[in-house]
Parts: sequence; structure tokens; C-alpha cells
Amino acid sequence: MSAPELQSILDQLEGSVLFEHGKAVVKDREKLRKNVHKLAEISALEKGALQGWARYLTRLIALEVGLVPATIHDLYMARGQGEVPPTFTVPAMNLRALSFDAARAVFRTALSLDAGAFIFEIARSEIGYTDQRPAEYATSVLAAGIAEGYEGAVFIQGDHFQISAKKYGADPDKEYSAVESLIKEAISAGFYNIDVDTSTLVDISKADLVEQQRLNTKLSASLTKYIRSLEPAGVTVSVGGEIGEVGGKNSTEEELRVYMDEYNKELGALGNYAGISKISIQTGTTHGGVVLPDGTIAQVSVDFDTLKRLSQVARKEYGLAGAVQHGASTLPEDAFGKFVENEACEVHLATNFQNMLFERLPEDLRKEMYAYLDANYANERKEGMTDEQFYYKTRKNVIGPFKAQTWNLPASFKEEIGNAWQAQFTKLFRLLGVSDTRKYVEQTVKAPKIQPNIKDYLGEWVTDEDIRDLAD
Repeated sequence: MSAPELQSILDQLEGSVLFEHGKAVVKDREKLRKNVHKLAEISALEKGALQGWARYLTRLIALEVGLVPATIHDLYMARGQGEVPPTFTVPAMNLRALSFDAARAVFRTALSLDAGAFIFEIARSEIGYTDQRPAEYATSVLAAGIAEGYEGAVFIQGDHFQISAKKYGADPDKEYSAVESLIKEAISAGFYNIDVDTSTLVDISKADLVEQQRLNTKLSASLTKYIRSLEPAGVTVSVGGEIGEVGGKNSTEEELRVYMDEYNKELGALGNYAGISKISIQTGTTHGGVVLPDGTIAQVSVDFDTLKRLSQVARKEYGLAGAVQHGASTLPEDAFGKFVENEACEVHLATNFQNMLFERLPEDLRKEMYAYLDANYANERKEGMTDEQFYYKTRKNVIGPFKAQTWNLPASFKEEIGNAWQAQFTKLFRLLGVSDTRKYVEQTVKAPKIQPNIKDYLGEWVTDEDIRDLAD
């Protein structure tokens, strides 16, 4: 006998899938593709066992149809060894709202361009304000891949799994444990790529660079060891490190070398573990961009020379894939080709996809959302801020509270925004050189089919935490 919740879900899939001996058996793939959105919707909007079974079943179905959560570690290591050319920059996309529909647009783009090197990610902060735990985000991504008929490795990443400096100062053990718990939850959900971010603890008041980076390198190494202890058989999670906070001063070669040397020393003292595969640096951008009084985004000057020098040092001296660029989605389009020219291995993109959604929302829903911001986030309205600046800065906070309303938007609206996103992803994929990168993924990435544990889906994870001081 199966659980009643499971049977209810199978009924909604109209006989396209059976559940036998703990595995999903796909009987009608086309019918499944037409109905799989129901799994994503149950995952996002329901609670309890029904939600858990939808997420578990989606994971099983994905494995059955050849859509496999994977680590990009070996591709990045091959790039670091010169076996894969530094001729493309991997887009890592934070899909905050309508994640299922946005991921469908990504997969359609990938299929049309034969792209394989692209990442879906969500940050610790975004998990909070979008009300998407890792299992929900992974379900949206995998269900989208099933809907579009995509097969192969799919890279899902924890972005900015970040230590809050404020909370760490108040209770170091509690804050460190919170990040460990999130890492465990994410890996259980199929996140085999984790960016640990302890750069918030860099202390620039210290005169010596080694001392400035001391906590950053020590905790980065410690979290790397923890990640390695959770890896499923055959998986080396791709771990990213970070030199300094995005939005601060630009990074230097000396800082990178100090970070890497001290990180490698700390990790070596803990045991024989694989280290990071990439390193995030600061080159002049900020998360979300700088908003002008009229609501437009200020032009930002990216230090591409720094990006290139540090990417080359990371690759040639430390065998990493290269440097990672954050806070880039609101840059002008002519900047994206420069990331490839200057050998960035990865670029993180988020806010512009969110902006595209808000620009197209029905006016009555947007007004309701902004009224919610007026009532609940008035304390974030700084002196002299225009309405345009206030709503732009705070509107990400309505994504979680209005998740059901956006899910229930008409199919015609979802088609419109999906087409707009696909056009944008297509443009970005071409500019970043990831067309025809499936061959590199297939050459380097071995993606074992890790069977999920039903206990990870029917348990309850901690959901409420203050994420206001964390980066996206």
C-alpha cells in the first residue's frame, strides 16, 4: 500500500508514472511532461506529507528520465588543468520568483544552443525572503527539466551560504551551526555545488593580510571538511570560496594568494580533502545594482583587468577554474562578453530576472505588493529615498508572501514572462560563450544517480531565520 498522499499525486499525473519498490516508473513521458507542473505546484504551495511526496517523487522521476543532479567540480578542475579552454563563463542563475517557469526558460535555451555548462542557484538570504527551502527550489528546477525533456547533468548550487558577521559576533557556535545545517539540508536535496561565504569575517582593521583573512580561511576550510563528510558516493561537491564581500573594495592578487595559501594550509591540517574549485572576488559591482532616484540603475565600472589577473592567478598557480563575478545581472549587455575575454569562470545573475517579472506584473497585484512593503518595510526607507528607490530595494521581500498569487497568475502571463526570460537567457548564454558546452560537460562530469532518502522529504527543516544582513 502506498501513502494516500502519494496516491493522490500519482492520480494527478494521470497514469503517466507508477511508484514501484521505491522507484518511479515512467509509463508515458509525453503525458508526464504535460502534468509535471502539478508536482512543482504541490511542492511550492502545499504543506506536510503531500508536499514531501511531491518533492521526493520529482527527484525519482528526474533520475528515471536521465536528469541527474551533479557537481561541476570536475569540469572546473579540468579547466584549471588546461584540459578545458577558458573560452566561456558559466552563468549561475538565481531564480527567485516563478522558479519553475524561469527554469523551463533556461532549459529551453540550453536545448536550443546545446549548452551544458550552466548553474541554478539560490542564496541563504533568498531562501528566507522567497520562502523556498532547498528541496522546493530543486523540485522546481528538476520538474522544469522534465517538462522540457532535458537530459543530462543539472547543476544546482547553494549561493552565498554565508556567515552573518553580526550573529557570529553574538554567538559564533550557533551561527556556524546554522550554516552547517543549511549545507546538510541542501546536499540532501541534490545541491552538489556549495559556495561557502565567510568573507563577512574578513577584518580589514588588521594591518597584516594573513590576519585580515584569518577567520575567513579557517572557517572556509572547516566548512569544506564538513561538506566532504556529507558527500554521496561518487560525488565531489564543487565548493567555492570568497576573498571579500561584494560591494567592498576591489580584490588584489596579494589577497587571493594569501587566502589560497592560508586556506590550503588550514585544510591540509584537517586532513586530505579536495579544496575549492573557484574563488569569488570583488571587481566593483554590488548585488542588485545601485538605484538612482528615478528607479534606474547607475552605470557601474567593472575592473576587468583585476578580473583577468586574478582569474589567471587562480588557474595557473592554484589549479582552480578561475575567478567568479557576483552582482552582474544589471550590468549593460556589452559587459557580458568581457567576462569571457577576461577569463571569469562563473558569473552570478539574479536581480534583472526579478526586474523583468515586476515590470510585467498585473498592475493590481503590483499595487498590493507595494502596499505590503509600505506596511512592513517602512523602516528600510532611508531619508531622501524616492518611492522608486524604496520599492526597487525592498520588493524582493514580497516574493515569499505573494508566492501563491504569482503561482496562480494566468497561463497567458506565464507564457509571456517565460518567453521574455528565454530571450534574455539566450542572449546571455551566447554572450557568455556557453553555446555548445554540453560536450565539455559530457567529457568531464560523471553524474552518479544518487537515490534520495524519503526521510529527508517527510521531515521538517527549520524555516524561520533573520536573513536581512546576508548577501544575495
